[in-house]
Amino acid sequence: MTSFQSNGYLTGKLLIAMPQMTDSRFVKSVIYICAHNEDGAMGLVVNQLIESFSFVDLLEQLKIPPTEASSQIKVHFGGPVESGRGFVLHSNDYQQDGTMPVDETISMTATVDILSDLANNKGPEKSLLALGYAGWGPGQLNDELHQNGWLVADQDDEILFGPNLMDKWNLAMSKIGIDPALLSGEAGHA
Repeated sequence: MTSFQSNGYLTGKLLIAMPQMTDSRFVKSVIYICAHNEDGAMGLVVNQLIESFSFVDLLEQLKIPPTEASSQIKVHFGGPVESGRGFVLHSNDYQQDGTMPVDETISMTATVDILSDLANNKGPEKSLLALGYAGWGPGQLNDELHQNGWLVADQDDEILFGPNLMDKWNLAMSKIGIDPALLSGEAGHA
């Protein structure tokens, strides 16, 4: 299990929901933290799809002609905040105005141009499209961590970009050496 970065923030890390998570929006969720500082935190859920809305639907709303490749791109539930706002988490091989580097290998872009590039196979090698995000106010994420709401792991491309959403939570747990069946919801502070 990893801990906070040396500066005390979790940018570029994965949050893994504990089994006793009671917020139905985050049960067995894995969240990639895109930004974390004294003002709060922002992340994207990487293992939940929006079944009722497709990438083709999004392109049509934005008046971007869909392509054959468009039907292969899934739209993820990034979180409950600003659910109409889109974000693309992606490998650093794609950069444009508006691209925000998150860490050495991952960036995030929230422009219409990247959606067009994705539809036309001109986008990044690895990507995840999400609507909405998970957000925390100042100190809120730290409080949730101290209340045993989340575990923290290093970023992993298979967890971020892998196609099998159902396995991402278990994969994240195994990455930090934890068997979810052995976890208790009780805090163990000495």
